[in-house]
Amino acid sequence: MMTVVLSTLGTLVVVMLVLNFRKPEKEPHHRVKRLYDIKSPQLKREMGALLGPTIVAGNSVQALENGDEIFPSMLAAIGAAKRTITFETYIYWSGTVGEQFAAVLMERARAGVRVHLMLDWVGCGKMSPDLVTRMRQTGIEVKRYHALRWYSLGKLNNRTHRKVLIVDGTVGFTGGVGIADKWSGHAQDPAHWRDMHFKVLGPVVAQLQAAFLDNWIKTTGDILHGEDYFPALTAVGGQQMQMFISSPKGGSDSMRLMYLTAITAAECSIDIEAAYFIPDPLMIRELVGARERGVRIRVLLPGKHIDSETARIASKRGWGPLLRSGAEIHVYQPTMLHCKMLIFDEYMVSVGSTNFDMRSFELNDEASLNVYDSQFARQMTDVFERDLKSSTPYTYAHWRSRGWPEKAAEIVLIPIRSQL
Repeated sequence: MMTVVLSTLGTLVVVMLVLNFRKPEKEPHHRVKRLYDIKSPQLKREMGALLGPTIVAGNSVQALENGDEIFPSMLAAIGAAKRTITFETYIYWSGTVGEQFAAVLMERARAGVRVHLMLDWVGCGKMSPDLVTRMRQTGIEVKRYHALRWYSLGKLNNRTHRKVLIVDGTVGFTGGVGIADKWSGHAQDPAHWRDMHFKVLGPVVAQLQAAFLDNWIKTTGDILHGEDYFPALTAVGGQQMQMFISSPKGGSDSMRLMYLTAITAAECSIDIEAAYFIPDPLMIRELVGARERGVRIRVLLPGKHIDSETARIASKRGWGPLLRSGAEIHVYQPTMLHCKMLIFDEYMVSVGSTNFDMRSFELNDEASLNVYDSQFARQMTDVFERDLKSSTPYTYAHWRSRGWPEKAAEIVLIPIRSQL
C-alpha cells in the first residue's frame, strides 16, 4: 500500500513539474524584419493594433526615484481616494512599509472607499496572516493570485509580477517597486534598493485599470466597472502612452515581440536598465543585429549586490556575443539595481514590471508602460547616465577571462534559465 501511495505522489510531482516547465504554445524563432524606425507612425500603429492596446494621447507621467519619493506619493494618492482603490503587486511584505500602506488602505476602507488588493501568492509569502486578517476586517477585498490549490497545480509557475495602483480610476502608478522595507530610503546602501516608479495621469489610466482587472476577473470572476472605476478621462498633458500587458494565458509572447519590434526599429541608441538580464538567443541576435547597423547599445545591470546569484550567473553566458559586437555592459555598484527601463532612440521609453529575461517573457504576468515622447526619453536618459556613473564597465576581456567554475555553473543552469 505504501508503495502505491509513494508511486502516486511521485507521479503527481512529475506531472506538476512538467506542467510548470511547459513553454508557450507559439514562440518566435525568426528575426523581425526591419521595416520602419522608432518614430515612424507605422510602428505606433502596429504597437497599438497588432501587439497591444491603442496608444492614447493627452497623458502626463512623473518619474519617482527610490522609496523616499515613491512611497509618499503612492500613500498620498491612496489617502485622497474617494471611491475606489485597485492595487496589484508581486511583493507585499510585513514590516514598516507594509504597515504604512495597510494603515492608509484600512482608513480609506473604513471611510467607505472600495479597496481591492491583488497579491501574488508566492511573492507575498513574507506577509503575515495577521496583516491580511486586519485588512479584511476593515472591508478590504484581498485576493491571492494562483494560491496553492489541488486544481491549480499547473499554474504555480505563473505568477503575477505586475505592479499597478489605480485610485478613483484617475491616478495610476506602475514600475518596479514592491511593498517592503528594502525599497525604503534612497538607495544609500546595500540594504536599500535602487528602483523607480511612475505616477500617471490622463486617458491611459483606464488601461492601467484594465491591466488590474485582467487578473482580478481571472481570480474572482467579478467585473468591477462603472464610473467609479472607469470615469471619463480628459487630456492632462501631451504624452502618448499605452499600458502593455502580457500573460501566458493571454499570449505570453506579446511582451517579447514588443521588445523585438522596438529593437529592430532602433536607429541610433538602445539603453537597457534591467534587474535581471537573461536574453534568449533570438533577443541576442536582434541586439547584435542592431549593433551591426550602428546602433549604440548600453546595458546597465546589478553588480555584486543582487538577490539572485543564479540569475547573475545565468545572465553572463549570453554576454559574449553582445560584448564582441561592441555593446557596452556596465554593472551597478552601490546596491541592488531593481530598475526596469528601456530607452529607444531617445524617444520611446518602456518602464514597468518586466525584466529582460525569459521568465518575464514566458511565465509571468507583466505590465509595462510605453511612453512615446522625446522630452521624457531625454529625462530618463539623464537618469540612466547618472546611474551609469555609479557603475563599472564589464568588457569582453573580462568575459573571456572568467574562470572554469563560473563557466561550468552557467552550463549547469542552461536547462532552467527560463525559470530564473
